[in-house]
Amino acid sequence: MSEPVDNKKHNPTQWVGEHGDALFRFALLRVKTPEVAEDLVQETFLSALKAIDRFKSRSALRTWLVGILKHKIIDHFRKGKSEVLAGDLTMYENETEADRLDRCGAPNPHMSAWLGGPDKLLENKEFWNVLVKSLDSLPEAHRRAFSLREIDGIKGDEICKILDITSTNLWVILHRARGKLRSCLDASWFGAQ
Repeated sequence: MSEPVDNKKHNPTQWVGEHGDALFRFALLRVKTPEVAEDLVQETFLSALKAIDRFKSRSALRTWLVGILKHKIIDHFRKGKSEVLAGDLTMYENETEADRLDRCGAPNPHMSAWLGGPDKLLENKEFWNVLVKSLDSLPEAHRRAFSLREIDGIKGDEICKILDITSTNLWVILHRARGKLRSCLDASWFGAQ
């Protein structure tokens, strides 16, 4: 038997104000399109509202909502399975330095490499803005695979099922996504000293 939820502590009328922005940023980092991110957050709130009786407060409410949102994002990826086009795999092969700067953004002259180490970098809001812009510059298949693997920590075989691709294809996509992200981050963050 589940314990009743304390509605004073978890008032659904306050969820949007308290958690909406964080959930939106979480979704936007993964799906790229603001309208899709908004829809996924709304679906998350609706699902949470329907399931509030099952929330046992073993974790923070936001953690529970993020868990629901992760499932919504994966469902979105499954519904939108699109084959990986050959153009996605080769689209940057002949890119020049000027092309890369146009795609990734100009270097920020005020940034220095790592700014105290990778752990501090992950806490840096400016770095996250550059990372999001760099992710946005990737082909859709690359961005999805990278965010599922590296940001959400989902195992390769599950990503292959979600995106309906082979493990070899996933390896190629991740390899190219990492290379392009590194190139963007080198141009717009690390190389800007």
